[in-house]
Amino acid sequence: MAPGLLATSLTIAAAPFVLYAVFLGVATIPFVQRHSRSISLAPVFQLPPLTMLQNAGHIAQGMRPYTFHGLTDASSYHVLTIDYRGFGYSTGVPSEAGLIQDAHTAVEWAINVAGVAPNRIVLLGQSLGTAVTSAVAEKYALQGVEFAGVVLIAGFSDLATMIGGYRMGGLVPLLGPFSYWPAFIKILDRFIVDKWHSSNRLVNIVRHTKTRLRLSLVHAKDDSDIPYTEDNKLFKAAVGELLGDVDEAEFHAMKEQRTVRKGQDAAVTTWKAEPDIIVRQELVPYGGHNFIMGSSNMVMAVMRCFDE
Repeated sequence: MAPGLLATSLTIAAAPFVLYAVFLGVATIPFVQRHSRSISLAPVFQLPPLTMLQNAGHIAQGMRPYTFHGLTDASSYHVLTIDYRGFGYSTGVPSEAGLIQDAHTAVEWAINVAGVAPNRIVLLGQSLGTAVTSAVAEKYALQGVEFAGVVLIAGFSDLATMIGGYRMGGLVPLLGPFSYWPAFIKILDRFIVDKWHSSNRLVNIVRHTKTRLRLSLVHAKDDSDIPYTEDNKLFKAAVGELLGDVDEAEFHAMKEQRTVRKGQDAAVTTWKAEPDIIVRQELVPYGGHNFIMGSSNMVMAVMRCFDE
């Protein structure tokens, strides 16, 4: 084959992959921008009147104020939320360690300055905020500190796995054909700086629970940003620590026994264990990635942490 023809053939063969890589880079930018602003961990308190603290800037954007009011308008709950470093009026550059430190500082303020006991605090996170929430809950669990509950809305197991299953607009795989290659996801994890291994952190939370744990996972079937199947991985990680070594078929059979089907694309699984552990997974048909935060499902998940 002539050199020119060979070069042309290679160019044509490589074009779909090159174009996909370019498309991937362009498409990822708004994805990262959107999700970097949506990370939120909100300690929720139930106690006599406490001022609701809120910085100006990004925490007041979009649907967030409605989320806060959904928790506070008809209850005695109070919400503390912050802007992470690099957003709103907070200075610095975002990183996994930095965001965890910011959230941990907020919870420390609630406990040590506002004087709210941990058993009156629910840690609530949505989207990337679920990873921050899991990390902070793990940090306290390792110290023997237990909260009223941990609520994760639209969560994911870890960043590499989530990217591997992410579909832009709910249709186009972010990684294209590489999404179906498990080995590539493992390689990808090696190169991701901020890994956010939430599944591993839930295992640690369950493992170090001494008296009481209320862990609630809520996800919408029509979430086009983070697949609802990510919740299954979080649930299995948490419950798997309670079960020990069981095969996939046995686990699914045991889960099905504890699942109540409420209709198409709607189900609740409740797993109870000693000493006083309840892990709850709820799938709802609608709510997308963000509007679910204004739903009664989110509010009820918080309420159950205090009531059960």
